[in-house]
Amino acid sequence: MESLANLMGGFAAALTPGNLLFAAIGVLLGTAVGVLPGIGPAMAVALLLPVTYAFDPTGAFIMFAGIYFGAMFGGSTTSILLNTPGESASVMAAIEGNPMARSGRGAQALATAAIGHFVGGVFGAIGIVLLAPLIASVAVNIGAPDYFAIMVLAFVAVAGVLGASRVRGFASLAIGLTIGLVGLDPISGQARLTFGVPQLADGIDVVIVAVGLFAVGEALWVAAHLRRTHQEIIPVGRPWLSRADVKRAWKPWVRGPFIGFTFGSIPAGGAEMSTFMAYVTERRLSKHRDEFGKGAIEGLAGPESAASASSAGTLSTMLTLGLPTTAIAAVMLAAFQQFGIQPGPLLFTNEPDLVWTLIASLFIGLVLLLLLNLPLAPLWAKLLRIPRPYLYAGILFFACIGAYAVSGQAVDLLVLLVIGVVGFVMRRYGLPVLPAIIGVILGPDAELQLRRALQIADGDVTTLVSTPLAITVYTIIAALLLFPLIRKASRTKVDA
Repeated sequence: MESLANLMGGFAAALTPGNLLFAAIGVLLGTAVGVLPGIGPAMAVALLLPVTYAFDPTGAFIMFAGIYFGAMFGGSTTSILLNTPGESASVMAAIEGNPMARSGRGAQALATAAIGHFVGGVFGAIGIVLLAPLIASVAVNIGAPDYFAIMVLAFVAVAGVLGASRVRGFASLAIGLTIGLVGLDPISGQARLTFGVPQLADGIDVVIVAVGLFAVGEALWVAAHLRRTHQEIIPVGRPWLSRADVKRAWKPWVRGPFIGFTFGSIPAGGAEMSTFMAYVTERRLSKHRDEFGKGAIEGLAGPESAASASSAGTLSTMLTLGLPTTAIAAVMLAAFQQFGIQPGPLLFTNEPDLVWTLIASLFIGLVLLLLLNLPLAPLWAKLLRIPRPYLYAGILFFACIGAYAVSGQAVDLLVLLVIGVVGFVMRRYGLPVLPAIIGVILGPDAELQLRRALQIADGDVTTLVSTPLAITVYTIIAALLLFPLIRKASRTKVDA
């Protein structure tokens, strides 16, 4: 009841005209940032830090939170319509959303994503109010062996989305893990796969990889086949969700936040990990598995809902522990420190007005984002009616801008082109793109946690199974690996 009373006080402060203006500016900027590949909410907040120094701290953080959630909404737009993830968390939206758009259901896909983000964000904000201290206390006790086990679970779960050929799927995963090795060794500092290029010492940004594999690879593939295939104008479709769509999407919308908030609260992949695990979950639970990869609405609704809930989980850990689990959280932590405020267990006691107004503004920002994105869905979908040569020329243009914006290095444009060629070759030989993205995102983290765990234990391998959480995760992995074999053996026995 005390939390509810504090939240009501937060709403009273957040609904003042000044704070509403900050929320509106934040969601508009965030949506624009999400649409442009490579910019990212972390960069947007970082660029605004000097500007907001003279602002009231409450208004500044309301705007930052609006940018954070708005980027999730906006990142889905280009993923769905142009197969170009505006954010690394929007990669999963391209897997199912883009096939929906190609089949004339772009407006429905955008509406599904917008409602998913709204539901996930609301559940996540409620989670901050009710569960933040509990989730944060659990996150403190999770060690390197547990994180590594979670990463291994993600790699094994990739088998659920590989399509018909697991060999090609694991080949794609190997490509992603190899790209993830580029840069300095996290322990020894030795350069790996940099080929003497100093700009590659920090590795290849996951946004460049995602944009290269999806957008540039797709553009090259379309260009290679454009003259040999008849170009059909993609219909926009109805601007609303049918009753059947809602019936298939509502359960993923509700399931996504539970996955998203949990993974967002711990440093185990953030929104990328959350969206991937939500996708795998929906694929396994769906009655329409044959539609996955071809435009299954469940595969879009669950990850998008998980993405916004993950954002809320990240904020909960940052506010209650002062522990940034993502880049945007680290920048927001710097913003708190800029204003002389230290997030942590005492934040709710020392700065209750700021915290509860910020939490209340999350609900307001989500409503503003839903009101902004739902009416625009049919309008955005009309982008698909642009002639294919002009459309993909524009995609390449914005992809290059996004890649250059990541670090301002010209070499990133060359890396983008090389990875785009890799994406083209993968399409040519039927290798799925998703496992490569998962390998790039989680590979470096998995290596770091493995080596950290072994260093702490002086090389004792048994430390990897020394905690209850790690044992539980490996048990789940064993079940995932053995269940298909047992089922296949039982079917063979029955047939015999």
